[in-house]
Amino acid sequence: MKSLTAAKLAINEAWPKIQTECLAVLGSELHYQAMIYHLLREHGKVPVEQIGMNVKMWIDKPKSILFRQLDKKKHLDYRGGFEPIPDVVIFKPTINRDWRRRNNQQTLLNMLVAIEVKASERANSRLQPSEITLDIRKLAAHREEVVRMGAKMFPIMLIIDSAPKESERMTEQALNISQDLASELGVGFLYASPDHSICRI
Repeated sequence: MKSLTAAKLAINEAWPKIQTECLAVLGSELHYQAMIYHLLREHGKVPVEQIGMNVKMWIDKPKSILFRQLDKKKHLDYRGGFEPIPDVVIFKPTINRDWRRRNNQQTLLNMLVAIEVKASERANSRLQPSEITLDIRKLAAHREEVVRMGAKMFPIMLIIDSAPKESERMTEQALNISQDLASELGVGFLYASPDHSICRI
């Protein structure tokens, strides 16, 4: 898998199974991340040497406004960079199966797709637009930093809104706000709930 077009095709191929199987269980966000990883391997045919989970990527002296703001919130002793940790990453073959923290420069330069996953797992609450939109903005900022370094990547927000009760899932307004921001910032948007599906990549 060498191109962004191929990576997007793999996600499209796996998406029906991701919806069906993730919605078949009520689990944690981490559980869904593992399922998505597995289904991209099985049904998207993403090579094991090109797909990672929870990949730590250090960005030294970030230039994007959001990452600079987030860096300033840290203790003074730990400022000077920002570490995004995408939930699932599809890499170019040139990553050479190495996305360790010590290889952070190459992880940034060799991404094809970075996916953030959110799930409706909390008790007595539902996913709020503020947390989804923050992740969308982080994804857009992450791409900005990668482009600044001379590379390209495509960011995707993926939501598994699996709560069986409609009162526990995102409201229509929250979903519209999230979709609109993703569209505005050029971030892919995937959403699955028991009665609704969106695939915009």
